[in-house]
Amino acid sequence: MTDLATQPQADKASAGDDVEVEETVDDATDAELEGSPADREADDSADDSADDEADDASDESEPVEDSEDTGETEAEDAAEPADDSEPAVADTTEDGEAAVEDASEPAVEDASEPAAEDAVEPADEMDAAPDGEASDEAVDTDDAVEAHAADEAVVTADTVEPEDTVEPEDTVEPADAATVAVVTAVLAPTTDAPDAPDTADATTVLPAAPATADAAAAPPAGTDGAVYAWAEPKPKKKRTGLWLSIGAGVAAVGLVVTSLLLIAPGTTVAGVPVGWMTPGAAADAIERQLAGTTVVLTGDGGDAEVTGAELGASVDAKALADAAFAEHPMWNPTAWFAETGAEIELDPTTAIAALREAAPELFTEPVDATIAYDGASTAYVAAPAVPGTGVDVATVQQALQAAFEAGKTRVELDPVIAEVPAAISTETATDTATTLNGMISNVGFYVGDERTVPVDRAVAASWLTVTPKDGAFTITADPAAIQPVVDTLAAAVDRAPENAVEITDRAGKVLQTIAAGQSGRQLGATAGIAAAFAAQLGTGDPVYKLPVDEVPVSTTTLARNIVVDLSDQAAYFYENGVVVSSTRMSSGLPGHDTHTGSYRITAKLRSQNMGNPDLTKAPYYYTKNVPWVMYFNGDQALHGAYWHNNFGNRMSHGCVNLPVGVAEFLYQWAPMGTEVTVQN
Repeated sequence: MTDLATQPQADKASAGDDVEVEETVDDATDAELEGSPADREADDSADDSADDEADDASDESEPVEDSEDTGETEAEDAAEPADDSEPAVADTTEDGEAAVEDASEPAVEDASEPAAEDAVEPADEMDAAPDGEASDEAVDTDDAVEAHAADEAVVTADTVEPEDTVEPEDTVEPADAATVAVVTAVLAPTTDAPDAPDTADATTVLPAAPATADAAAAPPAGTDGAVYAWAEPKPKKKRTGLWLSIGAGVAAVGLVVTSLLLIAPGTTVAGVPVGWMTPGAAADAIERQLAGTTVVLTGDGGDAEVTGAELGASVDAKALADAAFAEHPMWNPTAWFAETGAEIELDPTTAIAALREAAPELFTEPVDATIAYDGASTAYVAAPAVPGTGVDVATVQQALQAAFEAGKTRVELDPVIAEVPAAISTETATDTATTLNGMISNVGFYVGDERTVPVDRAVAASWLTVTPKDGAFTITADPAAIQPVVDTLAAAVDRAPENAVEITDRAGKVLQTIAAGQSGRQLGATAGIAAAFAAQLGTGDPVYKLPVDEVPVSTTTLARNIVVDLSDQAAYFYENGVVVSSTRMSSGLPGHDTHTGSYRITAKLRSQNMGNPDLTKAPYYYTKNVPWVMYFNGDQALHGAYWHNNFGNRMSHGCVNLPVGVAEFLYQWAPMGTEVTVQN
C-alpha cells in the first residue's frame, strides 16, 4: 500500500531523487506534452489551482519525516522498472500515458474533465490524516488505476498533436516528488456511505467521459476530498511456463537419445542384469560376473575354491551384449524383461592346472610318454604314457554354467574324479619316433636328387636332441656336431668332367657309345651349411641340397668304316675319313670270289668252326676254331687265318682272311653296323 503525498512533502522528497527517476519523469512529461492545445490550456489552469491547494495543505500540517522516507523509497521502486529495459518505457508511453498525466498533474484532470470524474463510483470516506499524513484507509487498487489509465490514454490519443508543435520547456514544470515516483492521482468525490466495501476495493475508476463535458461541474481543487494513491509498477511478465517447457523438451530429447543407446530394462544375459546399460558396459559386466563366479569343491575337495578366471572360463561377452542390444533395445517396450543364455567354455589345460593347485589331494600325476635312441637297433623307441586321476573338468564346467545363468556368484560342487591324461600321449611319442627314424634313414647331403654324401644313422642321431614341450616333442640339432662332416664335403663332391665318346657310321648314326660322359661339379661356399642344416633338421627335413657348380661334358664322335680292295689284296680302316690302319689280306680263290659291294657287319663271333667235317660233302673243307669272325655278306666274313701266312694273295673260299692279330683289333674296333665296302 502506498502513501498519499501532498505538494510540500513531494517537494521535500524530490530533493533526494537520483538521475534514473528523473529520466522516467522526463519520458512521462514528454508523453503528456503531446496533448492538444485545449488540453495544454486546461493544464495551465490546473497548475495554478494545484499550487494553491498545496499551499493550503502546507499551512494546515507539518511534513512528516516518515512520509518523506517512504515517498523516496517508493519513488525509487517505481522508477527502477522503467529503466530496466526499453519495453517498459514503451508500455508507459503507449498504454499508460494517461496514468502518467494523472501522476504529475492530478488537479488538471479534475478541472478540465469533470465529466469523467462524475462517472466514478462513491468510495469510503477518506479524510486527510492528521499532520498531513495520508489516511491508511486510502486504497490504491492496481486494477482500478490501470483501467483508469487506459481510458485516459484513449482520450489523449484523440487529441494528440505532432511532437514538433509542443515546446516542453515552456509548458512543463520541473518534476516534483510525486511525478518522479510515477504515481497516479485519482480525484473522486467522497460521500458518506454506510457499509462501504473493504478498503482494498474502495476506489473504482469508470471509463472516462467525453472530453467535451462541462468542466464547471467539477468541484474546486483541494476541496473535493480527492484521494491520492501510489500506483504500483506494472509487474513483469513471468516466463516460468516457457522455461519449464524447454526443460521438459530437453529431458524428452535426452530420454529418446538414451533409449537409442541402452539395452532394455529387465534384460539379462546368462543371469547377468544388463538393462539400462550400453553394449560396452554390458560386455564388461558379463565378463566380470563370469570371472568372479567361484566354484567350491566340497567333500574330498576340502572346500577349495577356484574362480572362473582361474579356470580359464570365457564367453563372447561382446557378441552377447551386442545381440542383447540389437534384440532388446530400450526404445522397444515389447522387448523389455528378456532373458538370454550364454555357453561357457573352459580351457582344459588351464582348468586342470587351477584345480590341481587348489585341491592337489584330488590328483595323481600322470606320466608322459618318452622317446629314446636305441643304439642296438639304431632306431628311436617310444615309451608309453601312464594316465593320472583328478577332478572331472566337464562337471566343473556344468556347475559354473548353472551358477552363471542363475546369477549366483558361488556354487558348491562335490568333485567327480576322472582320468587325467598325460600331457604327452603315447600316440604323440610314437609318431615322433617314426619321424625321427625316417630322418636318420635319409639324412645326407644331396646334389640334385643324388644322395651324394650319406650320413650314418648313429652319427645323425648324435646330432639330434629330442625335448618334450607343451604336450609334444621338439627336435633340435647341434651345428657344431654337423661341422666335421661339412668339412669333408669338397673331396666327396668335386670331380672333373668326363667327355662322351660315340662310334657312328659316315651318316652320323651312333653305332656304339664308348664313354657316356659325366659332367664335372664343384662345391660352392660351405660357410653356414652346418647351421642351416641344423635348423632344417629341426623341422624334420633330413635332405640338404648342396650348392654345386656343374661343369658340362662334351661328346667325341668317331665315324668308322672298312674298305676291302680286291685288286691290292689289302684292307683299309677309316675313322672320320682318315685311314687309321691297313693290312694285307687274302680274298677268295677263283670260283670262290669275294663279292664286291657295300655292306655292314651283321654278326660277330669270337671263334667258330667253318666247313663240313665230312669232307666228301660241300663245301669240302673243315676248319676248326676260326678266330674273330665278323660276317658282312651272307656267309662271307672278315676273320683271322692261323693256317697260312700268304697274305696279299687270293687263298680263301670267299672270306677275307686277315692276320690273327689284325682280326682281333678289327673285332674290337668295328662295332656292329660298321660299313664294309668291297671294291675291285
